[in-house]
Amino acid sequence: MITPAFELTQDPDFLTVKIRVPYARASEFDIYFEGEDFKFYAKPYFLRLTLPGRIVEDGREKASYNTDEGTFTIQLPKEVPGQYFEGLDMLTSLLAPKKSRSAKPLVEEMDASASTELCEENEEEFDWEMEQIPFEESPSPLQHPYGFGNLRSGVFQRLQDELSDVIDLKDPDQTPAEERRRRRLAAEAAKFEPDHYLADFFEDETIKHLLKYKPWWIDAHRKMTALQGESHQEHDSPAFVVFSEAEREQMKKFTNKSYLLDKRSRRHAYLGLIDILLAYCYEIRVNEGDKNVESSWNIRKLSATLCWLESFSSIHDVLVSFGRRVLCYPLYRHFELVTRAFSDTVMILQLGKAAVLKCLLDIHKIFMESDPAYILNDLFITDYCIWIQKVKSKKLAALCESLQKTTLIKSHVGLELEELEAAAVLVQEEEKALKAAGTVSKQQLLCSESETSDSEESSSTSSSETEGSDSDEQESSTSEDGEINSLQGTLKEERTAPLIDCNGLRQGTDTWAMEVGDGKSKVSLQSTTPPGKLVEELEMQIQSAMRLSEQPEGLATAGCISQEQEENPVPEPDRFSEDAAGKGNFLEVSPKPNPLLFLCSTNEDED
Repeated sequence: MITPAFELTQDPDFLTVKIRVPYARASEFDIYFEGEDFKFYAKPYFLRLTLPGRIVEDGREKASYNTDEGTFTIQLPKEVPGQYFEGLDMLTSLLAPKKSRSAKPLVEEMDASASTELCEENEEEFDWEMEQIPFEESPSPLQHPYGFGNLRSGVFQRLQDELSDVIDLKDPDQTPAEERRRRRLAAEAAKFEPDHYLADFFEDETIKHLLKYKPWWIDAHRKMTALQGESHQEHDSPAFVVFSEAEREQMKKFTNKSYLLDKRSRRHAYLGLIDILLAYCYEIRVNEGDKNVESSWNIRKLSATLCWLESFSSIHDVLVSFGRRVLCYPLYRHFELVTRAFSDTVMILQLGKAAVLKCLLDIHKIFMESDPAYILNDLFITDYCIWIQKVKSKKLAALCESLQKTTLIKSHVGLELEELEAAAVLVQEEEKALKAAGTVSKQQLLCSESETSDSEESSSTSSSETEGSDSDEQESSTSEDGEINSLQGTLKEERTAPLIDCNGLRQGTDTWAMEVGDGKSKVSLQSTTPPGKLVEELEMQIQSAMRLSEQPEGLATAGCISQEQEENPVPEPDRFSEDAAGKGNFLEVSPKPNPLLFLCSTNEDED
């Protein structure tokens, strides 16, 4: 027979059961309900539920079938109108038959309806037989139990190869609880790194960002609080916690089990549940709801229940252990993440067992996708998923209230956090003071150096100005003396230099020369032997056409009579030109037939 997918809802007067039976023969189906029992059959589907409240057959019941969706919708009247049925989302618990609730731990109930009479007749013998545990898990005097409710032992003897990848405890079957705790504390103390903690303490930008993240339970808790404030009534979490289709299928796959736990075992189970939820809340926050390859490692590493098979005796011990492990192992080691995981766990417990079950189903899925961690599902998580569905809401509320009253501060974790922080702050203040003093001294040094350099520059400037003025005077006097000497030498050369014409013939006549240099006209007329007629003709030719030609200063050469013709003659012969540097230019005769170039000294007057 196939167990169909189903969903239960309620209103004040009716309980509604929606059953999905695709490909079933709708014309042939049977429905039976009375008191807390409900049965449905439509070949090949069979569904039997044990309801949390009583229903009655009084003529108001209704049933309908949707052929497109293949679903039956059945409305069943409540025996007590207005009664609230608790735990309608706990599908595994609803599937369990009523008489199985008194069975012994880890008993798998299969085909219980066929053996009901036999169980009733031989109840004591049946219970005695169920107390026996399979051979591979039978505890010996040298073995110590662990797992959910400390109901398992001998498991790791068969899984030595995978042991190191799952838990930190070596040889758990031979290690008592006190020795486990001692080894765990020693490992945490050796793993704690003050530098890592202080780095996260001072450079907390990422931590602040993670603290702002809001997981799904924050919004659900806000809605629940607002609704409770309006109606002043308590509401169960299914109104605010919704299971996905995959989560419903996951619950259907769990085997029906019942657990007989003594008071000590129940206490260990509740405290272990808090420890696992704390680790899960940290994982969800630091990864902002996303799953990655480190998710399985984070959860099992931060939970001493999973990693060291720890059995706690108080809620405060749970919080201290979680706080220590957060500050020793994961990437982000900040105490604010510990307190935020604490408040998140309180919210989940306040939402009720539906929220707790949703978290456990997510953990179960994470471990199932991690190769070595599936062992923890067999030891803890699967049993927690089944057990939490049968826990009374009042018990969970009392656990939440006790958790809220418990406080955790930095001094409780025993890692000297406050001393480390105080020392780090003191060192930081000293570094700031030294840095400030160094800055001030550096500024003073720079100021003194600048003042010294300014005084040196001013003195050097004044001395350079004095030296410059002296050198200028010496240069001007030297240049003037040089000009005089050069002119005198030129006159001597001009007086002795022969006059050569363009044909290379020497002439014995002296020469005229006109020189314009440095804005000053220096004209020297040397007496010549030719008659006055020749002088007049030369003056006329000079006035008719002459132009300037650059020559080196102080040049005194013989005149050359040449015959040159240029393509662009200067139209204005009387115009003088000077270059940008203000150097002197010589006068040249315009290129005409038989031009004459006269060079003369400036020391003689014109005849």
